[in-house]
Formats: sequence, C-alpha cells, structure tokens
Amino acid sequence: MNSAEKRDRAVTLAVAVLVMIAGYAALFVAPEERTMRAIQRIFYFHVPSAWTAFTAFFIVFICNIVYLVRRELKWDWLGVSAAEVGLAFCTAVLVTGPIWAKPVWGIWWTWDARLTSTFVLWLMYVSYLLLRTLLPDPEKRARISAAFGIFAFLDVPLVYFSIWLWRTQHPQPVIGGGGSLDPTMWKVLMTCWAALLGVMILMVRQRYRLEQLRHEAEELAHAAEARASASGGELA
Repeated sequence: MNSAEKRDRAVTLAVAVLVMIAGYAALFVAPEERTMRAIQRIFYFHVPSAWTAFTAFFIVFICNIVYLVRRELKWDWLGVSAAEVGLAFCTAVLVTGPIWAKPVWGIWWTWDARLTSTFVLWLMYVSYLLLRTLLPDPEKRARISAAFGIFAFLDVPLVYFSIWLWRTQHPQPVIGGGGSLDPTMWKVLMTCWAALLGVMILMVRQRYRLEQLRHEAEELAHAAEARASASGGELA
C-alpha cells in the first residue's frame, strides 16, 4: 500500500467516525424539541443535506464557468462529479422533507414555493446529467452542459430565498432571518453538516477519478478505431 492509499484510508476513516459522532449527537445529545418531539431530530439530517447539496451545486457552477474560460476537461470532470453528488443530497432532502412534514403538517407534500423550487432544482440537475448522455463528443458535451449547469444554478438562490419572497407553508428559518436555535442544537447541526460535507468530498473525489478513467478509456477506444481504420486502408 502506497502513501496515497494510506492517506485515502485515513481520510475515509476520519469521515466515518465523524458521521457516527454526528448520528449519535443528533439522536441522543441534541435536546428534544418541545412541540414536534422526536420527529424534529430529522432536522439534523434534512437541513445539512440541503446545505451540502447547495455546496455541491456551487462547485458545479464554478467549474462550469472555469471550463468555459480555460477549456480544460478536468473542470468538466469535477463539475459532473459534483453534480451527481449534489443530486444525491438533493434527493435526500426531498425524501426526508415529507417524512418530517407528514406528522407535523398532516400531509406529505404541498406545492408551496420552497418545496416546488427544490423539486425544480432536482429536475434541473437530472436534466443536466441526462443531457450529457446525449452528447458523445467530449468537448461539445462539456461546453453545452457547462452552459446548462450555469443556468441550473440560478434556482439555488431562488430555493434559499423563497421563504422570504413568498408566503409558504415551509417554516421560516431558525438560523438568520430573526430566528434562533438552542446552542446545543446549533453545535449538533454544525457537526452533522461537517459530517455530510466530509461524505460529499469523498464521493466527489471518487467520482472525479471515475470520470478521468472514463475519459482515458474513450481516448484509447478512439485511438484503437483510428489504428483499425488506418490498417484497413493499407490492406485495401
């Protein structure tokens, strides 16, 4: 095992420990909310998942801009890697939200501004990934998906500010906007977010490596096709 593999294992182990600490803190350390009781503990997974998705989509946004400026494929690889990971966390938001909403609101889903804009955000990044499958040429795929990715990110601030811009059933924020949070709840929330950010970083790194290998495989396949065509021409 070389030093890079040892470092990767150490980082993975550290993130795993942080995830276990965060899970324990969310379930047993954070005080129970007075009105919602135990179901409120999903807050420590729901909200950090949303923040982590926003972070991943911001990385996509930056990578797309940098790619259009520099035209280096490594930025496209990082962008699509972050998009897939961000989509996974956005899916977690859409799953945990209704689980929390049903016992509190009495309904699984309502088409208010926050929920609808989040669902649209999910659809935008699903479309971003589907678009890439329709474009076999790496340069064209990177260029068009970068433009679409920049456009898709415009929905992120809309999701965040939706509860201020429109009247929604979604509660107002307890962090900022005049809200407050118990100090212990705040510490647990930040621990959970740190854990999910660690998971995001690990997933993006692994996905980036996969995209790099995929590109290398495509180049080898194209080179093999070119050699085969050249050999066929010489035989003819």
